[in-house]
Amino acid sequence: MGLGMIRLMRLILILRLLALPAHAGGPLSGDAPDLRPPTPAEAAEMLSLEAPVQILREAGGVPGWTVTKAGTVVGHIGSTWEIAASVGYSGRPIDVLVAVTPEGRIGGARMVRHNEPVLTLGISEADIAAYVSGFAGYDLSSSGPAAAPGGLPDVISRATVSTGVIRDGILRTARTLAIARGVIAGSGGMDRLSYESATWDALLAMGAITETSVTMADAATALSGATVPVEPGPGAFLHLWTGIIDPPTVGRNLLGQQDFTRAVGNLGAGGAALIVMSSGLHSHRGTDWKRTGLFDRLTVVQGDTRWQPTEDRYHMQKKLAANGAPKMKEISLFALPRDIDPTRPFSIEVRAARPSDAGEVAMTIALPYQLPDAFLLAPPPDPAPLWVSAWAAKRAQIAIVALMLAVLTLILFAQEWITRRPRLWRAGRLTFLATTFLVLGMGLNGQLSVVQVVAFVHSLLTGFRWETFLIEPVIFILWGFTALGMLFWGRGVYCGWLCPFGALQELTNAAAQRLGVRQIAVPQALHERLWVIKYTAFVGILALSFYSMHLALIAAEVEPFKTAISLRFIRAWPFVLFVLALLGAGLFIERFFCRYLCPLGAGLAIPAKLKIFDWLKRRPQCGRECRLCETKCTVGAIDGIGRINANECVLCLRCQVIMNDGTQCPVLKRRARAEAA
Repeated sequence: MGLGMIRLMRLILILRLLALPAHAGGPLSGDAPDLRPPTPAEAAEMLSLEAPVQILREAGGVPGWTVTKAGTVVGHIGSTWEIAASVGYSGRPIDVLVAVTPEGRIGGARMVRHNEPVLTLGISEADIAAYVSGFAGYDLSSSGPAAAPGGLPDVISRATVSTGVIRDGILRTARTLAIARGVIAGSGGMDRLSYESATWDALLAMGAITETSVTMADAATALSGATVPVEPGPGAFLHLWTGIIDPPTVGRNLLGQQDFTRAVGNLGAGGAALIVMSSGLHSHRGTDWKRTGLFDRLTVVQGDTRWQPTEDRYHMQKKLAANGAPKMKEISLFALPRDIDPTRPFSIEVRAARPSDAGEVAMTIALPYQLPDAFLLAPPPDPAPLWVSAWAAKRAQIAIVALMLAVLTLILFAQEWITRRPRLWRAGRLTFLATTFLVLGMGLNGQLSVVQVVAFVHSLLTGFRWETFLIEPVIFILWGFTALGMLFWGRGVYCGWLCPFGALQELTNAAAQRLGVRQIAVPQALHERLWVIKYTAFVGILALSFYSMHLALIAAEVEPFKTAISLRFIRAWPFVLFVLALLGAGLFIERFFCRYLCPLGAGLAIPAKLKIFDWLKRRPQCGRECRLCETKCTVGAIDGIGRINANECVLCLRCQVIMNDGTQCPVLKRRARAEAA
């Protein structure tokens, strides 16, 4: 059975890999598959605007949509799937539309699609909508409590992984979109508060102002052939200075407080003021701008972006206030567009041209500029990954789980000593199972599920991300211990000791036996054939998930874990009735659900053959002279000739207790009689 299941799993994975496209179009590579654009009504609602608004698709490095109203940009919208590649616990995309306002805040968010197990079957649409909309107002340019005065919405209980992925996707998408659209500065921006008195020479020394000069002789050479030649001689053809004046240490010292306030007061969010000063024969602004409105002699260059100032972004300054400043012929202030990041290096170019017989001769004077580090602010830290805060917030839960796993490890390593003491084993096992059900299950919601196995398989095929699985520390630790434990002991590490619903079954059956409920012995032939049900359920759920995750999640309701453990029986009556029926059957057949129906147990049993050690002892007489262990086995994992089926064993150690108990084991009884004789 185990080998056949492995082969079937391999076939499913191969078929899935063959079905993948050769060049999958991932996020940020153009339009994402099945991407649904926002409607004008949705855009207006997310940005709290009155309709009508217009939506324009923006492609490029960070795709999205720009929202305008009466020709003015009023916001930007992005998709968490397209920008942040948000993939849920199901291994499928989570797509949330996120709106960013021109002020650098999250305007609103709207869920578009998801395939999350809990969100599909356990949480109402109203709860999801309320959670997603709770991010409105978050300040993307700040961090800490000030970023969200009302606080970010808490992840939804019993859906921490799914809602955690949603939160991470919303915040990362909004920040990426805001930086790409120039709403906030990706580098953290400039220091617009600090001020120190500085002279002209001090501003030059610190790099706040940079300069270059072209002599008359240099210009005469560069413009030779002009109809009206430039005569070499003393003085400068163009002496040029430039700088960003937004930092008060620069602007206030250069212009004085009153002119500085006037210059920067009307700048839009994210804008910056550039000062260009010159002396000499050549004018950096010329006179054509009065007729055309364009300063065609002056160009600001940053990477591939070239921008020429226009009249509406120009302000003429008459004088400088800085101590020691030279006399200027022209002083111009320009409001830089959002395309130019003042915190990154750029240069200004001034063009000088003269008519010639061939048409025109020209030269370009370039002046590089870099805002000094002293005026740069550190970027606001990105929100810490949700899994980091989740682990920090659940230290107590992590400690409890770690203690339980340490105790279980001690039990399994000391099993020979423990199983020689039947009372200690019995009391210890029932106590541990009660702790598993009450603390791990009902208290910490530490119930593993076949849905997580399906999600893990899908993540391996679509792009594994540790962050998704780290969001819920209790589940992650349990899976990690279970995976490691399977190498040493097989599936029984979890199924026999750490499964809350399995513990509930064994505890209720133990109570039933104490009350005299007669147990039903399932014939071995029928017993082995009933195993097919759970293996078929597991393979069916996994295969169905490749066709429809939603249908697979519905099929996964064959597990009663969500009703009994996650939702604590607070669910519609058909689900509760199903759980009670399983527990009722378990009163007569110990661990009925584990034996025949559990798809998670089947999923864990498939790799059970990989276990390295075999620490469960058997004697040559087992299954021949004595079959007591076979009849007492919790899940019927011992066959007629005494062999333990690792695929079915839940590691309860009952057979080891019987083998070491001289009052139960017939072999030990005979030995005792022989020694007495």
